[in-house]
Amino acid sequence: MRQKRAKAYKKLMGMYELVFGFRQPYQVLVDSGMCMSAQDHKIELVKQLETVLQGKIKPMITQCCIVELYKLGKERQPAVDLAKGFERRKCNHREAIDGNACLKSVVGDTNKHRYIIASQSQELRAELRKVQAVPLVHIKMSVMILEPPSDETIRVKAELTQEALDVPEEEKKELPSTAPKEAEFVAKPRRKAKGPNPLSVKKKQPKLPMISPRPQPQRLDTLELKRKRDDEDGDVREDGAPKKKRRRRKRPNESESIHTTVEQNTIEERDT
Repeated sequence: MRQKRAKAYKKLMGMYELVFGFRQPYQVLVDSGMCMSAQDHKIELVKQLETVLQGKIKPMITQCCIVELYKLGKERQPAVDLAKGFERRKCNHREAIDGNACLKSVVGDTNKHRYIIASQSQELRAELRKVQAVPLVHIKMSVMILEPPSDETIRVKAELTQEALDVPEEEKKELPSTAPKEAEFVAKPRRKAKGPNPLSVKKKQPKLPMISPRPQPQRLDTLELKRKRDDEDGDVREDGAPKKKRRRRKRPNESESIHTTVEQNTIEERDT
């Protein structure tokens, strides 16, 4: 079975359970035509019924329907064997009558015992659609189908739902009134203006003591310093021409002086 069809059948059986009180295992009344169709299409009738009805079932058959199968002869012996495995439903008919009339009498006007009818007879199904809460099952092209609820079933369901929602007048008087009371006007105090968020405000910096700046030495220009040095060294002649600078001797390091003294001593010793 396809998922979409299985979901629709489960929803439909849930409606029968919730509104009309159907319970598992479902009581399924099978007629002779359904037994023969199951044998012709090689369908496992009980297993397929459980799949369509989405639950456990209790297959049942009346004595009048079994008599119909006996009258068909040995050709329908497999259908008779299948029907013998079902539970017998007493129809209280002393003499066997037509199977459709038998099932209709068992269901009655209100389907008090909550039967599900599995029948291949279109006449029987048309008659049972006039009765409230009668799920109908039949086989079409080797596919088992659960019919949608009839108009009578939908009408009764709407009435039951409305009765459940309505409250009697006596109970309405006992219930407390739900009308809104006239609220007295109360002046609400005005809200004071709030300051800024203290977490979002920048903290104030502490004031540091004023420090006087250090006096900076007066800088002379590089040219003036150079002229001053030249005047002190006497590098300028009387005619204004610059004198040649004398090369200053570098002072020897201590290591060099020691080395020279050692060499002089060695030379003197040789001479002596």
